[in-house]
Amino acid sequence: MAQDYRWRRLGEFGAEGMPGGAAVGLGLERMVTGITFPPDSARGIAARLRYLTDSPAGYAAMEHAGITVTARTLYAWLAAEQTPSAANRAKLDDAYWTLRRQRVLPALTRRLARGGGTRVEIDPADPSDVPRRNRRRNVGMRRLTIRPTAWNAAVDAWAAGDAQGLQRIWEDAIADLGSDWDAYTFVSCIGWSA
Repeated sequence: MAQDYRWRRLGEFGAEGMPGGAAVGLGLERMVTGITFPPDSARGIAARLRYLTDSPAGYAAMEHAGITVTARTLYAWLAAEQTPSAANRAKLDDAYWTLRRQRVLPALTRRLARGGGTRVEIDPADPSDVPRRNRRRNVGMRRLTIRPTAWNAAVDAWAAGDAQGLQRIWEDAIADLGSDWDAYTFVSCIGWSA
């Protein structure tokens, strides 16, 4: 939509921002919490291994991440008799976060759709570095309630890694802002509390 014509050259004169869909994706990513221990620490490795070996889905996530070790090696990791290589630690971390995201999707959708949707605060792209002769009028921060159906679609697009889908959903949502909706196609940030 708007990105195709009006915002094609965002930043050419110094404006700073990101596509609204990308900002929604970052916000969703921040909602996924989990193990805070570093993936290369003994506690981090142990916690990730416990989480991943607790279910068949965890084993599938490890396999999908490319962890191809024998059962004996896996048992040695679990007993802390051996430490995974740096490459396998990175794969364990990837498998952990992939599985964690899959498991929190229903909770994310419920939290965001509760009470008829979630109100978001939108800060437009920052034009402060744009020379005055090229600057358009300043647009202010806006608030908008995104409805449950849009959140469901956004969470699904985010889970699938569909950046274009997230951007389309964002542009459909901001159409409710009225005639200056396209000023919010690119944003500095988007925030919500859910």
